[in-house]
Amino acid sequence: MDTIQLNISKQQFFGMLQAMPEQDKLEVFDRLRKSLFVSRFDRLLKSVRTDELSMDDITREVEAVRQKHYEERKQ
Repeated sequence: MDTIQLNISKQQFFGMLQAMPEQDKLEVFDRLRKSLFVSRFDRLLKSVRTDELSMDDITREVEAVRQKHYEERKQ
């Protein structure tokens, strides 16, 4: 695939997008969504990472919630 480089302003780019048929806009959207997924997911993981919880803490909490749900269904 040959590549070319265009220097256009953001406003020109948005104008081109506005003029595109819907199917082409959806293709651009899909490609952007896929290319941004990994970086957005990495940021999410970094924002929720903590050393305050151990696997034992998580397991205890999960088991407590399961027990509560089990008791509620028994009644």
